[in-house]
Amino acid sequence: MSTAAVPFLPDNAPFTPEQRAWLNGFLAGIFSRADSAGAPRAQPPAPTPLLIAYGSQTGTCEGLAKRAAKEAKKRGFAPNVRDMAEVTLSTLAQTPAALLITSTYGDGEPPDNAKTLHAALASAGAPRLESLSFSVLAVGDRSYAKFCQCGKDFDARLTALGAKPVAPLVECELGHAAVFAKWLDAALAALPTTEGSARSAVLDPPSAMPAEEPEPLYSRENPFPAPVLAVRRLSAVGSAKEVNHIEFSLEGSGLAYEAGDALGVAPLNDPELVADVLAHLGATGDEPVSTPAGERPLRVALTEHLDLGKPAAELLAALKLDAAAAPHQVLDALAAARNGKPAPAAFAATLRPLQHRLYSISSSPKAHAGQVHLTVGAVRYETGGRTRKGVASTFLAERALAADTVRIYVHSNKGFRPPADGAVPAIMVGPGTGIAPFRAFLHERRATGAQGRNWLLFGDQREATDFLYRDELLALRDDGFLTRLDLAWSRDQTAKIYVQNRMLENAASLWSWLEAGAHFYVCGDASRMAKDVHAALLQVVETAGGMTPEAADQYVAALVAAKRYQRDVY
Repeated sequence: MSTAAVPFLPDNAPFTPEQRAWLNGFLAGIFSRADSAGAPRAQPPAPTPLLIAYGSQTGTCEGLAKRAAKEAKKRGFAPNVRDMAEVTLSTLAQTPAALLITSTYGDGEPPDNAKTLHAALASAGAPRLESLSFSVLAVGDRSYAKFCQCGKDFDARLTALGAKPVAPLVECELGHAAVFAKWLDAALAALPTTEGSARSAVLDPPSAMPAEEPEPLYSRENPFPAPVLAVRRLSAVGSAKEVNHIEFSLEGSGLAYEAGDALGVAPLNDPELVADVLAHLGATGDEPVSTPAGERPLRVALTEHLDLGKPAAELLAALKLDAAAAPHQVLDALAAARNGKPAPAAFAATLRPLQHRLYSISSSPKAHAGQVHLTVGAVRYETGGRTRKGVASTFLAERALAADTVRIYVHSNKGFRPPADGAVPAIMVGPGTGIAPFRAFLHERRATGAQGRNWLLFGDQREATDFLYRDELLALRDDGFLTRLDLAWSRDQTAKIYVQNRMLENAASLWSWLEAGAHFYVCGDASRMAKDVHAALLQVVETAGGMTPEAADQYVAALVAAKRYQRDVY
């Protein structure tokens, strides 16, 4: 009895059609030969289709999805990595197995590329999904009240629609590689597999796996000690804000970045804060304690490795403090404790790892060869009778130059790039430190000879004190490269004016740029500014484009899907 030939190599194998056909025939001949007993050898089973969908604002979850795909392929799956913007309810209804990896930003919101799927799943008309087996990895930052909310939403809604969660949802903070690896191992082990190719047509052909790239010498796990070239204040004396321009040398690092990427910074805690914590503990700082990097003296651990910000539940429990009291920092919790001083080793065990910070890069590798620049607002405020300082922002402002080097790495953000075609116009909305990536975009487009028009909407509190990169921007405008520069100063007149007001004032022009193919970019605060700019964009499309609110929603969603509306928000 004859059986239909099953190809050994998939259509996306890295060979020409002729080479693939020859190899399939060659392998079929080998496996069809009778063994010593005269019985033909069995064909190997076809790999199991697996959808891996990511929701990613800055590229972190996209990177995790690709890592998951590599491991899944080793275990006999045919992984199909998809941006959530490309995943529909119909896709999920026809999918046997899926892994969802998503971040959360702002006030518990889905990342931009996951918004459409998130809304579709929440709708009353969402279909039943009994045929889907899935697991969710939710990535987030515990300093936010709605930690990992988007992942929780996906997990709850999929379950409510009848999909089977084969492994429990896992919440993962940035940089916790072990948590990701444990989740992935459990999920892949629990997902159903198929024998033969009966279900192989359910998914589109698997995405071609990227070629293995050599691991960079310096990365998040091993940051580069970058020499600090300059730290200079951008905001003028009298400003309510302190914004600094920081320059690092990349010479000898092998690190490469693109305009739109972010820079990871491994900060050090304020030595005065460390001294205060040691005093409350009655410790010398020489006591050995455990850290994520191994055993270290307590002072080194508190300076380089452990988070002294918002106290974890474990510390509050150890100090017998009511979580409702909500101590602002670890030091507040120690000061409020009534049951004595914890031993250094026990105390250190209750602290979270000190997290790296990501900042939008404000330089272009083509215009600033061998360097990388940041634009950082220093965070300082008073509460509870103490002066509080942003860990990384004040480290860079106050101590980076004296330290000589700062540990850094490049964080790729492929979802935030200037137009690949230099002829395409670009509209950039970046008030305050949101100017950072657009300084990079402008220098990049100028260095590459891009002919597309450039429109920047920038603003802050006062023109006299808060016009960041004033001379650079005015020079770009005056020589015609920066086609339009619209400014919004909120405190220079009685009525506050913001960038979204400038958008509405120039609705007809903005609409004509969009209709001419312009890409629309936003960078800055997610909780207020980005929402207001999004609402203004919808209003521009409605009024200048003559659309209904529903049609305007669809128009803007199409911009997102076409990657013509990109946001770098935090």
